[in-house]
Amino acid sequence: MSAILDIEHLTKRYARTTAVQDLSLSVPAGSVFGLLGPNGSGKTTTLGIALGVLHASSGAVRWFGAAPTAEARRRVGALLETPNFFPYLTARQNLQISADTKRAAPATIDAALETVELAGRQHEPVRGFSLGMKQRLALAAALLGQPEVLVLDEPTNGLDPQGIADVRRLIQRLSAEGRTIILASHLLDEVQKVCTHAAVLHQGQLRAAGPVGQILAATDRVHLRLAPDADPQTLLRALAAVPFAQDVQPAPGGACSLALAPGHSPADLNRALFAQGLALAHLSTEQRSLENQFLQLIQNS
Repeated sequence: MSAILDIEHLTKRYARTTAVQDLSLSVPAGSVFGLLGPNGSGKTTTLGIALGVLHASSGAVRWFGAAPTAEARRRVGALLETPNFFPYLTARQNLQISADTKRAAPATIDAALETVELAGRQHEPVRGFSLGMKQRLALAAALLGQPEVLVLDEPTNGLDPQGIADVRRLIQRLSAEGRTIILASHLLDEVQKVCTHAAVLHQGQLRAAGPVGQILAATDRVHLRLAPDADPQTLLRALAAVPFAQDVQPAPGGACSLALAPGHSPADLNRALFAQGLALAHLSTEQRSLENQFLQLIQNS
């Protein structure tokens, strides 16, 4: 899978702080890429530099495999903050202003309204819209010109559960159409539901990146136990000889739990123990949530 966006050794310094420090990551084409982190982690700064709104202190950004150009940026739609729509104008009139600014074809207004399911409300003044409807209108503005990539900064911020569900469904639909979507968020549950890939930032530094399933697997716990009459120390000694068995923790009843090094499966562990003459009475895997993984990464940093 080729990369839509490459960020290499990106650093952004201000007078008294470093917002982003030596950040490198790649966004695969066709992915829904979540940029995760608490407030002040560098998410918005990173997106701002990628979009040319901010200047980097050092490092490089490449869109579509090349240095950013005006033509390349026209292939990217962005929602960094909710636009200040004119409340007395209709949804369509507001989008017409945005289209004129972007030099987008008028026909893309109709397509954008259909996509965000506001075509039936396009002639109503925006002052009567709910916060969720305004956010969908903002997404319509980002879709003008039919960009290949969407960059969204906290697209569900401040929305009620229904509004969040609407935006989630819209992101899934846009992804199914083949668009690459990059979104920054601190709502980990939502990211886990919609993202295929993610990067975790903390204090401007990258803590983890990759497919969401791979990030989650990094903190899966494997629980295992020998027969009830077996010596618990036998299992612990055997695990000490398995190089990819990490963070081994004894548990009551002669059981224990552990984490597996990346690239190894519970089946690999079972084979390694069997080779030492041990037959397990129990083996199970507990998959932790993205929130648990996120918190562990932050604590470890």
